Amino acid sequence: MRHSLTSLGHLGALATGLLAVACGGGGGTPAGPSEPPVPTYSVTATVFYDQNGNGQLDSGENTRVPGVQVAIGTGTGTSAAGTGIASVTGIREGALTAAVRTDSLPAYFEPPPPVPIQVPGGAAEIRIPLTLPIGNNKPNVYLGLGDSITFGDGSSDGQGYRLKLQNLLGAHFARAEVQLRGRSGRASVEVASVIRRTLRDHDPAYTLILLGTNDWHDQTCQNGGPSACYTIDALRTIVAEVKDWQSLPVLATIIPVNPTLAPASRNAWYDETNVRIRALAREQNVLLADLNADFRAAASLSSLYADDVHPNDAGYQVMAQGWFKAISRARSAAASSSPRFGFGFRP
Repeated sequence: MRHSLTSLGHLGALATGLLAVACGGGGGTPAGPSEPPVPTYSVTATVFYDQNGNGQLDSGENTRVPGVQVAIGTGTGTSAAGTGIASVTGIREGALTAAVRTDSLPAYFEPPPPVPIQVPGGAAEIRIPLTLPIGNNKPNVYLGLGDSITFGDGSSDGQGYRLKLQNLLGAHFARAEVQLRGRSGRASVEVASVIRRTLRDHDPAYTLILLGTNDWHDQTCQNGGPSACYTIDALRTIVAEVKDWQSLPVLATIIPVNPTLAPASRNAWYDETNVRIRALAREQNVLLADLNADFRAAASLSSLYADDVHPNDAGYQVMAQGWFKAISRARSAAASSSPRFGFGFRP
């Protein structure tokens, strides 16, 4: 294996100088008619991506993780988009712990252990570091891997979903860089043969895999159907290489082609292949972006294309939103749509 996992060491440093408690006023419920209200307090917590795993919010660590539920005693708060700030209110005094609810984390993010906190007391603020198991890959870099659809054919600016996804991720996490490596006309097995070199060129934190559209042209795949085709084996190889590189795989279903310009049999072939892709994501314990379902949910499927195969700007926006949804949604939301799905693979 090329890289080592990001260390979660030094998290004990969180207990010193990182906890801040601000009195929230006497908003508690009286214990009885003759007793005064029980005072409660509020705590502000910043949930951030700890790139170097040292438990500290260092200069340059600008990524924040929203949607994370922070629990202190009986109080909870949810971190906000862009800032990662959560306000935890209704906390009674005492020796407590600050922790995140794991099922609220996006896939692959790993939480720190609970941190002791005295309420009221402490210094300036709570900072909660989350880590990603990406070894020495580049933090906040998302690599789109695929064919001409990933390359951006059909879009007015030639960028495909790149800037659209980057804008969504940037507003959410406060920092993101999307790169694309699309090989026009290539089958999945051809991309699989050069995947190691591609990963070496980019060292991405995340690898977004969309392949299989061109496999339909292979006569073996057409005549024998998806079960006779190499698509799933090629995707399994790519996922394994991405894991071994300690990049985080996001596997997509194949988007449909334009139903007004392509034969219905082609989309039927993709539908059958996508059943196998969804099963592969469960088998490999990786994140799934169901882009095919996102396209089919549109009011007019044919309005999303520049030609018979390639999306137009509206179609690439649907793709960007599909990738974003898969990357940013909480574990609990992802698990509800794929009950057997697990997160946090170990290479």
